[in-house]
Amino acid sequence: MGGVIRWLFRLVLLAVLAVVGGTFIPRPLFSPGEAALDAAGSRRILVLSNPIHTDIAVPLDDETRAGLSFLGQAGIPLASPDAEWLIFGWGGRAFYLETPHWADLKPMPVLRALTLDRSVLHVDVAGHIPEQHPAVQAFDVSSGEFTALLGFIGGSFEKRNGEATPIADAAYGVTDRFFEAKGYFNALFGCNTWTAAALRAAGIRTGLWNPVPETLKLSLALYN
Repeated sequence: MGGVIRWLFRLVLLAVLAVVGGTFIPRPLFSPGEAALDAAGSRRILVLSNPIHTDIAVPLDDETRAGLSFLGQAGIPLASPDAEWLIFGWGGRAFYLETPHWADLKPMPVLRALTLDRSVLHVDVAGHIPEQHPAVQAFDVSSGEFTALLGFIGGSFEKRNGEATPIADAAYGVTDRFFEAKGYFNALFGCNTWTAAALRAAGIRTGLWNPVPETLKLSLALYN
């Protein structure tokens, strides 16, 4: 029994050290220096979080509509006059598709999320998002960094014959869609590590490893 307890203690200690190190060791390790921002060329992006998941919101302007025009063809209302933001989230297929609300939680999607699952991208539009909300973090990026972010997001879609693949009859409402995505999801490298990688593509520093929203939010506050 004592050996089991020691083994469990070491496992918990290792997990704690990994989370602490992943939060307080920045990635990249050294700041590359701030890109020059100007009022005409800068873009505002948002990180949206809940207790287990993070999304990225980008302004729905002409550049976004042009760079991600395939989303409009798939049914995302890019031209809606009420749409100000385009929201992206990456996650495990079973959990994402089958758990729109906590009341819908089932054992099998949780098991797939904790092990290995195919990934999907969820895309939606939103109107005004109050930046003062505690679940929102805002960042200004240069035009080049914004273009790099759109490239990272666009490159996350699984494409067939050069086109993104919507998942039939998969949506939470009338404005959103799910798409097949590149990569596989697991508990260690999931939605929040995808968000962190996307932010790094836009020149924003994160922690070395941010598997949960709170560590990602803390690292973003520390290094930007």
